[in-house]
Amino acid sequence: MDQRALVPHIPSLRRYARALTGDAWAADDLVQDTLERACGKWRLWILGTDLRAWLFTIMHNLFASQRRRAPALAPVDLDDVAHELRAVDSQRDQAIDLQRCLLLLPEEQRAVLLLVALEDLSYAQVAKVLGIPAGTVMSRLSRARARLQALMDEVPPVSNRAALHRIK
Repeated sequence: MDQRALVPHIPSLRRYARALTGDAWAADDLVQDTLERACGKWRLWILGTDLRAWLFTIMHNLFASQRRRAPALAPVDLDDVAHELRAVDSQRDQAIDLQRCLLLLPEEQRAVLLLVALEDLSYAQVAKVLGIPAGTVMSRLSRARARLQALMDEVPPVSNRAALHRIK
């Protein structure tokens, strides 16, 4: 099989990696690792099966392995460092809040939500990528949507956060 078949999938791999990691550099590293693994294990892909799902499976497994191996870093609360951040365009406030809230979701819920909503994979494809039953996909997706909505509802607009910090 020609490895150039991977090229059309790179944008969606980058998008999913960026959403998983929350960091552009880490996302690019994850995509690179995924593509290297796919090229090295090319013979394991079965012709006629979903190449995209196979690539997402590799990426998910690599991400999970990296998370297990990496020393746990203390998460940084954006509210604690808001005074150090430069102001952003108010049109980007909603996107920043969404990214922040996505990263607050439990990893297993975030992965399901991103694969279904961002990458438009079917429940069956997501189940295959994550190695879980389709019913678990639906359950995690439902919990992720509800939790994301709750998080978005309680996040104050970026422009009001500085005022909140002065009050505290």
